[in-house]
Amino acid sequence: MTESANRARWVIVAMVFLAIMLNYVDRQILALLKPTLEAEFRWSDQDYANMGTAFQIATAFAFLGTGWFIDRVGLRRGFGIGVGVWSLAGMAHAFAVSVAGFLGARVVLGVAESIGTPAAVKTAATYFNHRDRQIALGIGNTAPNVGAVLTPALIPPLAVAFGWQAAFLLAGGLGLVWVAVWFALRVTPVALDAMEAAPIRWGDILRRRTTLAIAIAKVLSDQVWFFMLLWLPDLFHRLFGLPQGTLGWPIALTYGLAACGALTGGWLPTRLMARGWSVNRARKTTMLIYALLVTPVPLVLSVESPWAAALLLGLGLFAHQGFSTNVFGVATDVTPARAVGSTIGIAAFCGNLCSIGMIQFQAWALGHGLGYTPALVICATSYLLALLAVHLLIPRIVAVESDGSAPLVVAH
Repeated sequence: MTESANRARWVIVAMVFLAIMLNYVDRQILALLKPTLEAEFRWSDQDYANMGTAFQIATAFAFLGTGWFIDRVGLRRGFGIGVGVWSLAGMAHAFAVSVAGFLGARVVLGVAESIGTPAAVKTAATYFNHRDRQIALGIGNTAPNVGAVLTPALIPPLAVAFGWQAAFLLAGGLGLVWVAVWFALRVTPVALDAMEAAPIRWGDILRRRTTLAIAIAKVLSDQVWFFMLLWLPDLFHRLFGLPQGTLGWPIALTYGLAACGALTGGWLPTRLMARGWSVNRARKTTMLIYALLVTPVPLVLSVESPWAAALLLGLGLFAHQGFSTNVFGVATDVTPARAVGSTIGIAAFCGNLCSIGMIQFQAWALGHGLGYTPALVICATSYLLALLAVHLLIPRIVAVESDGSAPLVVAH
């Protein structure tokens, strides 16, 4: 591969990074503006939970189609269409005047944003060989955290200065700029068959134990991520009484640590493999380290400083992102590139749909005076259970070849 071609691949990584970052900016704005919107529209905690649930249901069921859509129509067109639609849906929030209006905007946003995860993982499998894609996945998986850092740092002050509508319009407008640049790029892929449209027979994917393992891991880890994404601002507001203008700074620190976790999640297994470790040993050892790092999260309820709480929760999200990067890594290890989109789509459907339980459970816990203790205990144990499921269903991880020569059949 020429030096210019290699540089061009990293431009693609940068584009994926920006898209997923904007994805999380769009979805997190609502959580950060909850105190303001709650006062203006007289929302209850249950109204807010219902908006989160509507988003999760829409995203979950869309994953059943968007993974297939990316594999079927091709990465280039599919990703561009997805980003364009979710950007317009994000901007539509600025024109909502009722709970129903926000619900409608959240549903469309959830459907369109579901394309981000399978597209990002398929990009790594398409443009990078097995060795390099671990780093590409790690960089890509920092994007949600960078978005989650920038959003609380910038959105509350922006909303105070220019009104909450400006926050939604700015984020959506940046997404439309991304779409124009994406369609202007021309980069040669490594896995040529993964770039083109490919008919997919889901029965072959669903029957694989590896698909089940990835789905269970996504269920157990995603419920923690979406719980944090939706309820973390409220947790800081309730525990420490932080006002709208300063609420975002501890949250920004938390997600800054999460971004570091995603980077190490790509670097650590690559480093171990370079030292001669097998894919199986490197991947599972890395996942065990991150699963153990989540366990102190419930201690956040015993600290008195929002910054100490941010560090503890940041450690948990650091571990989540490192673990999540390796769940995606397992998917690219054991799945041919041309079928990665569908596999990740199925797993993400399961993860998003089951996360609804955590969202509604937290609203119920607050309504019954239980606070955040039960949910944080669930968070602390989820990753060890996820790793156990991966180990039982995939006793030995063996990487498929880049050309997708594994025995998976992907045809009608």
